[in-house]
Amino acid sequence: MKNTKENATLKANPARELRAELARKIASFIGSEQNRITEIPGVSLHRRTSPTPPCRTTYHPGVIVVAQGRKQVNLGRSSFIYDESRFLLTAVDLPIVSWVAEATEEVPCLVLSLRLDMSMVRELLGREEIHVAEAPSHSPAMSIGETTPEFLNACCRLMDLLDSPQDIPFLSGLIQREIIYRILRGPEGARLRAVATLGDQSHRTAKAIAWVTANYAKPLLVEELAQLANMGVSTLHHHFRMLTSMSPLQYQKQLRLQSARSLMLNNGLDAASAAFEVGYESPTQFNREYSRFFGQPPMRDIRALRSSGAPATESISNQTSAA
Repeated sequence: MKNTKENATLKANPARELRAELARKIASFIGSEQNRITEIPGVSLHRRTSPTPPCRTTYHPGVIVVAQGRKQVNLGRSSFIYDESRFLLTAVDLPIVSWVAEATEEVPCLVLSLRLDMSMVRELLGREEIHVAEAPSHSPAMSIGETTPEFLNACCRLMDLLDSPQDIPFLSGLIQREIIYRILRGPEGARLRAVATLGDQSHRTAKAIAWVTANYAKPLLVEELAQLANMGVSTLHHHFRMLTSMSPLQYQKQLRLQSARSLMLNNGLDAASAAFEVGYESPTQFNREYSRFFGQPPMRDIRALRSSGAPATESISNQTSAA
């Protein structure tokens, strides 16, 4: 009788039924693994059986769909909670603090992560039929959107391609375009549209963000960065902080420290060598900023990570490192 009632409830709620279906598909494909990079370009699956401690990492432009469980991300002073009913959208590379808030052995947190192809976004925005609202002023490059039945249906069909890998080269792009289309039609797609639109202030700021991401080990002159973005220094500061919740120098520092942590943990570098690799000239300054950022000195932090078996970065994002 109980199962009959549950089935009736699911059928009366298409979104809930599709969320359950997506969770089953993710569970089937990932098995007992924590992370799986799939054969579909840009798509990875993630599974956690217990809440995780807060972890500093960088989220890339993409969509994170929680089919089961709950996650939380802090970007500056803003907090984003997403679960079966809400997905997370990131429009530029963002250093954040992230953790799994709800997961158990019986009901694990199951996640589908899709890295965005910005050329697809621009292609869709070039069609006159798509009308996207203006992004609210001061909204960051991260937002929460509703997992509608149409959105979830497309995610389920994307997962189905793993059963027929011969179809992936032909159909994965079409389904990913549909997912992007669904996002652009919703209010959460406004900032993504602005970032992808040539000439928009958000697009110019995104160019500056991309340069810092690719060149974080190099000296950063904000005047040159503003020139690259074709913006005034104060205008760049304003829009950079609006999108990322931090200044260009703070953004660079977070990328440097995260990279140094990964080099020490995964490549065996000592603190001084890691500091030099990511652009620090003073080991003393590196140790001071690292301790302030991660809560303890570099090598003590690395020993603690190794003893706990925890990785340097968490990856229920669009990264390939272990969570």
